[in-house]
Amino acid sequence: MTNTIIDSNDSELRDLDAGETAADAPNPGPAAPSPDYFVERNGVRFAGIHLLIDMWGAENLNSEPMIREALTRSTEACGAALLHIHLHRFVESGGISGVAVLAESHICIHTWPERGFAAVDIFMCGTCDPNGAIPVLEAYFRPQDMHVSERRRGIAR
Repeated sequence: MTNTIIDSNDSELRDLDAGETAADAPNPGPAAPSPDYFVERNGVRFAGIHLLIDMWGAENLNSEPMIREALTRSTEACGAALLHIHLHRFVESGGISGVAVLAESHICIHTWPERGFAAVDIFMCGTCDPNGAIPVLEAYFRPQDMHVSERRRGIAR
């Protein structure tokens, strides 16, 4: 499987070695949140981390129980608080769109089982680590290829 991490704020591109996940990539560690849950890392204050994940050659993309469980376990792995999960099945394709609403923001998934493709969007603020969801998603959907891009949202100026 090929994984790529892109940090679009720093224009860094890093291809991961076989067997390595994005969670294995260097991480400066959590920063203490302010009262508004903005964080500071390397002297930059921002609202949170936003991951965009594309999974190709993925499995279980039309299984509502698997997607619900993957969203729940991903939330736990990130240290976030789950408020609500909503899933919607598209009858014509069997695809599912879903959102886990979190106290710290959200995890969304959109699946195209007929293409073996899923798009996942994870945004979290405070001390939560959205990278914790990556190995969970890999375990539930077993993608042949995964591309992860990271963006810092709400950079304070």
